[in-house]
Amino acid sequence: MADISMNKARVMIRKAMQKGRELDLKPLAVIVLDAGGNVKAFEREDGTAPGRYAIAHGKAYGSVMLGMAGTAQMARAEQQTYFMDAANGVFGGQVVPVPGGVLVRDKRGAVIGAVGVTGDLSENDAICAAFGIEAANFVAEV
Repeated sequence: MADISMNKARVMIRKAMQKGRELDLKPLAVIVLDAGGNVKAFEREDGTAPGRYAIAHGKAYGSVMLGMAGTAQMARAEQQTYFMDAANGVFGGQVVPVPGGVLVRDKRGAVIGAVGVTGDLSENDAICAAFGIEAANFVAEV
């Protein structure tokens, strides 16, 4: 299983933000977590609210800890609210089950981390996260 190096984490962040600028999105905050849910790198653009760290982290953290991307978490929350409420309780309220939390998989399909992006519409955040992940030569699961 590959690990996310600091260099690859920086590529993911830089490329996610680049995509946000190309799409003319609101300022973004981007976090990269490793497979254990530990912060590898974080940046936020000028003009991003300080609370965006917690949101980006929650999107990525939920993805890694549950093994499902934010889009799947949101669908699960809509179908089984009790499950996502319980999971969020287990993880101390740190899970933000919406698009923008994207799993990072290596070429063999193993989950090696997650990227969380916040700042614009959740669907746009997910597009930027996936772009950054793929730019670092990993596979994005949105």
